[in-house]
Amino acid sequence: MTTPQHKIGSGFGARSTANDVLSGIDLSGSTAIVTGGYSGLGLEATRALAGAGARVVVPARRRAAAQEAVEGIDGVETDDLDLSDLESVRGFADRFLASGRSVDIVINNAGVMACPETRVGPGWEAQFATNHLGHYALINHLWPAIARGGARVIAVSSGAHGITGMRWDDVQFEHGYDRWQAYGQAKTANVLFAVQLDALGRDAGVRAFALHPGSILTPLQRHLAKAEMVDAGWIDENGTPTDPTFKTTGQGAATQVWAATSPQLAGMGGVYCEDCDIAEPAGEGSEGGVHAHATDPEQAARLWALSAELTGVDAFAAAT
Repeated sequence: MTTPQHKIGSGFGARSTANDVLSGIDLSGSTAIVTGGYSGLGLEATRALAGAGARVVVPARRRAAAQEAVEGIDGVETDDLDLSDLESVRGFADRFLASGRSVDIVINNAGVMACPETRVGPGWEAQFATNHLGHYALINHLWPAIARGGARVIAVSSGAHGITGMRWDDVQFEHGYDRWQAYGQAKTANVLFAVQLDALGRDAGVRAFALHPGSILTPLQRHLAKAEMVDAGWIDENGTPTDPTFKTTGQGAATQVWAATSPQLAGMGGVYCEDCDIAEPAGEGSEGGVHAHATDPEQAARLWALSAELTGVDAFAAAT
């Protein structure tokens, strides 16, 4: 059964860091893949996992920038990956599979937020394509290595999943684009992906989790104007954070690292986490939590089927 959406009393919280949650955990001999692991939260996750002994693979759209960012971190390698290009996704997966390695952790961390209307591939809306479809294809192509490792697969979502559920009548925003609605749908898709992957993969020992990392100023905000962030109360005119709930990057990376490694989650999966614990269901007027539209197993299965149709890959097609 899917683990209920209720806190387990992890002992960690909103101010815990990635290094805090890894205290006492030895990842020697394990292999992790962190998309976008060279910037913002991804770089913090890469640094923490490598520091605990993991071999970390950082596939990146800007490989030269990734190589520069991870320079000097022992146990980290880079490769090429553009999540908006399915041939690039297949290419990375094929290279990894050819190495014969199994994978123990995959963190789907890379993403784009609130960008201007952009079309990729066969005309797909870029946030849905990059944040969800690219990661969906990546995990399915990597499935043999993931299954061998009995991996944990982590989908970095956002509290913005509360903006909207799946817009089934216009997933690609062909009839009017709204950048925040598109972002919200993509983040809902991340949660639904984890729900369905966990249901499909648990018999192979693979478990999946989604999470909200918290509010953190990172390059993810590159498409937002300074004035917009000032008006939202995030920063002042000098660019200094003014919202006391905002986290540092080390704190922001903590929940994904905790979900990927914590022995407290053994035998669990298919749930949404925040502040280094399983989240409660979202309530009316309350902050945080996970909305029911993002954990509905029927919608999760529907999204999986749509994603398989769009990308042409489904590691579980023979079994379903």
